[in-house]
This record gives sequence, structure tokens and C-alpha cells, in this order.
Amino acid sequence: MTFEMPDFLLALPEIWVLSMACLVLVVDLFARGRESALAFHLVQFTLLAAAWLSIETQWGVTATTFSGTYVADKFACLLKVAICLLTFLVFAYSRDYLRKRDLLSGDFFLLGLLGVLGMMIMASAHSLLTVYLGLELVELCLFAMVAYDRENRVGSEAAMKYFVLAALSSGMLLYGMSMVYGAAQSLDLAQIAAIAANGESGLLLAFGLTFILVGVAFKFGAVPFHMWIPDVYQGALTPVTVYVGTAPKIAAVALFVRLLVDGLGALHDQWQVMATIIAVGSLAVGNLFALVQTNIKRMLGYSTIAHVGFLFLGFIAGTEEGYSAALFYAITYGLMAAGAFGVVILLSRRGFEADLIEDMKGLNDRHSGFAVVMLILMFSLTGVPGTVGFYAKWLVLKAVIDVNMVWLAVVAVIFAVIGAFYYLRVVRMVYFDRRSDGEPLEASTGLRIVLAGNGLAVLVLGIFPDSLIMACKVALAG
Repeated sequence: MTFEMPDFLLALPEIWVLSMACLVLVVDLFARGRESALAFHLVQFTLLAAAWLSIETQWGVTATTFSGTYVADKFACLLKVAICLLTFLVFAYSRDYLRKRDLLSGDFFLLGLLGVLGMMIMASAHSLLTVYLGLELVELCLFAMVAYDRENRVGSEAAMKYFVLAALSSGMLLYGMSMVYGAAQSLDLAQIAAIAANGESGLLLAFGLTFILVGVAFKFGAVPFHMWIPDVYQGALTPVTVYVGTAPKIAAVALFVRLLVDGLGALHDQWQVMATIIAVGSLAVGNLFALVQTNIKRMLGYSTIAHVGFLFLGFIAGTEEGYSAALFYAITYGLMAAGAFGVVILLSRRGFEADLIEDMKGLNDRHSGFAVVMLILMFSLTGVPGTVGFYAKWLVLKAVIDVNMVWLAVVAVIFAVIGAFYYLRVVRMVYFDRRSDGEPLEASTGLRIVLAGNGLAVLVLGIFPDSLIMACKVALAG
């Protein structure tokens, strides 16, 4: 057996993020008490540089290294860029919120950065072992972030629930991987794909596939493995909720594609039925339970479950167009969700969490510009024509219609109409209800600029979605 020197240049984005995480850890030790400004700016610079390095080293490249456990391709590149930019946006929202509550420290940004590293590893995983290592790194960071405010009993309870359920799902995922390894006698996804295509060890692969799909569905927060989503969204600090609801969803797409498409794509007919049940259940539970929520973070949690149902439609189609539509959906949903939680952060202040739907009352009277931003975000999440949310829904619906699953598209449209009610209820609060008090907005100029930019990005993508759609298609085309 000969030793092959790894091509470290291919893994430069991950090496950069890891190196900077070590630097941030050391810097923050000597900069405490100064609102961790240096750590914050270093982390933001790291994320932007990582996105640039991903494009420079991996776009237009298809190669493996580290003995075939790491792959650099266009799909991984696009995922990494989206993960880094969304995390940059999340941290920009978080700083002002944490400062007001005396919770600002470099630990928060360091945990988020290490989570990004895990997501990037998942995006480039070409082995069952690499997939699992990246996944566990992400989850360890998420456990700590959900319980970040140790004085918050609700957050601590949510973290414990998440820890127990995530451990259970990770065990199922690992059990499924062990079965796949037993059938294929290899951890390499390419070799697993070859064994699956040949129809060898069919029963063992089928059992492994079932457990893997359960583990992946939990990471998405899909029904019936959704129980942690509402509790974590409501119990965690709002910046943590933004983090959990954005970049990790894109990483979950990487998990699905690497395991169930690249590795077990030949068994599509077997996992398609299970994925269809998961999608319909997510659409039903997400939209129906969101109707009765009074807490906007919890409502957006159930909304996430419903959107995961839509996202699964692209996977169910099993075509290149379907997978690219699912990727487009995940990226645009992350941007929309970040903006929606950004408005919650905007309206919050020390001693007051704007986490009730009625806290949106009178936003138009307080600031008409941000009322328009909320209007755009809610319309886009609804899927109103002309918004980026409409294009995301249209692409996944078209994908399932193209494979003659019209009934599934009809079910999705029906639940989308039901979901419009709770989004438009927020719009009614913003524009037609009045507040009894005239509390001014206490957000910093930086936060206002970031939120305005987020809203503008959603608007621009709704008008000109072609570039991102094409990038997703090219990424999935290899």
C-alpha cells in the first residue's frame, strides 16, 4: 500500500477556517472586556475569505484527495459559499442583540465558526466517515449555542431535548452507515454507489438506507422527526435560532445529496416512497400547527417544517432539475428566514423579547421602511408570484410534475394556501393594527443596514432569480 500525499490546496477553505478559529480563540483570551470586537471582525473576515477561497480553489474542479475521503466540486463550492455568507449575515444580526444583554463574547462567534467548519466538511464529504465527522462537529457546536445563555432555563431545557433527540438520530444514522458498510465493504461513496447499482447485498443496503433516511430527516427537522424544532426555535436566544434555521439547513442538503444521491442514488425508487411520506407529513404538520401559534419564533419553527416538506419535493423527483431546485430552495429559504428573525431582533431590546406575533403590531407606524422589508419577507415565504419564494416553490413543483407526480404537487399547493394565512396575519399586524405604546426602535445603525440589505437581497433575487438558479443547475451537473 503506497502513501499518497494529499492535495492540501483543494481543502484550503477548511484549512483556512480551522486556522482562523485557533487564532480567534487565542485573540479572544486577551481581548475580553472589549465587547470581543476583534474576535467578531476576525470571524467575519474569515467567513468572507472562506467563501472567496472556495470559489477560487473548487469552482470548475472535480477531484478527490485525502485517500478519496474529500471531494472538491462545484456542488461543494456553492454550498460552502452559501453557508459562509449566511453565517456572516447571522453574526451581523447577533452582535447588537448580545451586547444589549451582556452576553457578547468571542465564544459565540467561535462556536459558530467551528460549526461552519463542520458544515464545509459535510459539503465535501466523499466517505461515510467524513460525513459523520462533519455532522458531529456541527451538532456539538449547536448544543453549546442553544444553551449559550446559562441563566435561561427555557433555553437549557431546549438544549437538553435537542441533545437527547440528536444523539438518538445520530445513533440511527451511524447504525445505517454500518449496514451500508457491511454491504459494500467500503466507506467510499463512489464504491457504495457502484455496489448499489449492481444490486448486490440488496436487503442489507435497504435496511441501511432506512436508518440513514431517518437520521437525515431529523437533521432537516422533517416530520415525524420534527419535535425539536419548535422548542429549540422558541427556547434559544434569537441569534442562535437564526443560526440554527439558516446555514445548517444547507448543510442538511449536502448530507442528503452525498448519502442518498451520490451514494445510494441507485436505490431512489426505494427511498422515494419514504421521502414522499415525510414530505406530505411535513407539509401538513408544519402548516396546520403554525396556524395556532402566538409566538412568532415558534410559528417560524413550524414554518420551517413546512418548507422542508417543499424542499423534499425536489429530492422526490430524483432528477437533476429536482436536486437543483431543492438546493435553490434551501439557499433562498435561508436568506428569507434570516430576514424574518432579523426583524424580531430589530424589535427586541434589553428586557423585552419581541417573540410574540402581536409584538409586530404597528411596525409600519414606527418605521415604514422595515415594515416593507417584513412585507417582502412574508410574501416571499408565502410564495406570492414575483418573489424569490414563488420561484423556489415553482421549481420544486415543476420537478415533481415532470415525473408524473401531479397529485403531490396539488397537495403541496393546498398546504401552501393554508400556510398563507399565518404569514398574512403577520402582515396584518404590521400594517393594520396599532400599538398602545409608542416605543421607538432601539436598533443600531449597523443592524438597520444589515436588515435593509437582507430585504433588498430577497427582493432582487425575486426579480432576477436566473443567476442563482443557473448556479444551482451547474453545481448539480458536476
